[in-house]
Amino acid sequence: MSALDQRPPLTPTATSGATAARRTLARPGVPGMAAGLALLICLSGGIWAFIGLRLNIATLVDSAGNAVDFSSRMLPLDFPPAPELLGLLWQTLAVVITGTALSVVLSVPVALLAARNTTLGAPCRVVARAVIVLCRAVPDVVFAIAAFRVFGLGGMTGVVALGMHSVGMVGKLTADAVEQIDEGPRTALRAAGAGRLQQITGAVLPQVLPSLVATALHRLDINLRVSVVLGFVGVGGIGYSLATAVNRLDYQRAMALALVVLLTCFAFESVSGAVRRTLLPQVTTRSRRPRWRGRAARNATAAALPPAVARAPGRPPSRTAVTSGGGTAPARPRTSPPWNGARVRRTVWLVLALALVVVSAVRSGVSWQALTRAADSFLPTLGDFLPPGTAGTGGTLLDDLWVTLQISLAGTLIGLVPAVLLGVLAAGNVVGSPRVARFFRTVILCVRGVPELILAIVLVVVTGLGPVAGALALGIGSIGLLGKLVADSLEEVEPGPVRALLATGARRRQVFFASVLPRAWPAMVGHVLYQLDVNIRSATLLGIVGAGGIGYDLLNAARVLEFGVVTTVVLMVLAVVLLVEGLAVWVRKVYA
Repeated sequence: MSALDQRPPLTPTATSGATAARRTLARPGVPGMAAGLALLICLSGGIWAFIGLRLNIATLVDSAGNAVDFSSRMLPLDFPPAPELLGLLWQTLAVVITGTALSVVLSVPVALLAARNTTLGAPCRVVARAVIVLCRAVPDVVFAIAAFRVFGLGGMTGVVALGMHSVGMVGKLTADAVEQIDEGPRTALRAAGAGRLQQITGAVLPQVLPSLVATALHRLDINLRVSVVLGFVGVGGIGYSLATAVNRLDYQRAMALALVVLLTCFAFESVSGAVRRTLLPQVTTRSRRPRWRGRAARNATAAALPPAVARAPGRPPSRTAVTSGGGTAPARPRTSPPWNGARVRRTVWLVLALALVVVSAVRSGVSWQALTRAADSFLPTLGDFLPPGTAGTGGTLLDDLWVTLQISLAGTLIGLVPAVLLGVLAAGNVVGSPRVARFFRTVILCVRGVPELILAIVLVVVTGLGPVAGALALGIGSIGLLGKLVADSLEEVEPGPVRALLATGARRRQVFFASVLPRAWPAMVGHVLYQLDVNIRSATLLGIVGAGGIGYDLLNAARVLEFGVVTTVVLMVLAVVLLVEGLAVWVRKVYA
């Protein structure tokens, strides 16, 4: 009798055990089912908003005549004289640069208090995190309205608005970077008797600096687009001239200025990328440098040194040096990196950046007198916005908030499918062709470079006043940001399983659905919810130019000095944003 014949028959219990052993998918739990239901509700809400706003082909066809008429009224473009245009552009750039620098100065102490490993205590951490959330949730237009009460028409209003709102992003990312540092250097300083401030300046900030610089440069690009919106509430620069032209229905001048803003955004993003690669070469090359090259380089260096100073790989360097007589002498340990060409270039860039910030601050009107005046009028200005009120428009505010939510849901749904397709094609580990991935990355970059406010202005003229223009503008804008986030999530997938499947002969399509997508989709879902969060705030701003929603109520309340209504609008939008953000955090935690 063979060994196979000697096996006992499978009982029902053994059969069920074998079936359980073959199970490859975990049973769905209550949290997973609840998260899936929440996502289904969001998707249903997007479809319902899309249908409710009558976003269909017939609407676009009916607007074709308006598009032709708008083109005839827009052309030829009417550019301002070169000196005037350069002056407006420099004024806008000065406000953007100074506001971003202010956000960095304010974000560093807030981030240190918000980080778990550097905070002074649990109450300080809660307060610091609350400040970050509040700065991110309050629209920059509201900060501009409040600053306008203090500084009036000028650059300081824009600097304060951009600086305060940017703390929400810069502070959060910096706090996350502080919590992820290597605690070894800080522990060594503490063991040597260093105080808290010495530990932060000697061990924490040097590790956080690359991330802080990269975040500041990214925020600089965002603030340039936001500065156009601030022109509609009195902040000087090219955005103010654009708002004036739109209010006069001078579309030749308005679209000429919009084109200048668009080209400036493209140029600014390219320059900031070059600066980022120059100042932070270790960030851009770390992922491309194999680990084995470090050991090979050390072995080659040791082989090239004289026997007296050569050392075995992995052993600490000898504190001796070869003298002119052939002997050895104690070598002075190096405590700073050598002044090579790369360090000189980084230092030159740093000096130029600091000089640019100083010149921009002077051009923006930053002065000690202005800051003193702001300190004296802070409490009276705060009193203008408190307590919240409705001025008899509570029902209208709720209806318009509902419209804003519809615009956000429909805009996210419009941009979802194109963004996912572009993100998949822009991921190098999915398409397998660097050229194809770079091409679609460029397409995403071009879409991201178009400010949503400019899209909304054009679509308001083409489709008319109302939420349709806002939803379409947000849909196009979502393609750029969400497409980039999707591509990044796909490229961050662990390459080991992908290589294993490719080694077995699997095709790219099979690898994508079997390995890449299952590992990346929780992050992709979080990115979609984050895009909805961004679109809710953006929809509020687009209402300023007639795209519907609660933003129109916000602007009208500021114009008639009903600042209690402004506070009510902010609180209503804040509640919705926090709800979506909490949902995103919970969903990512469930599916992580």
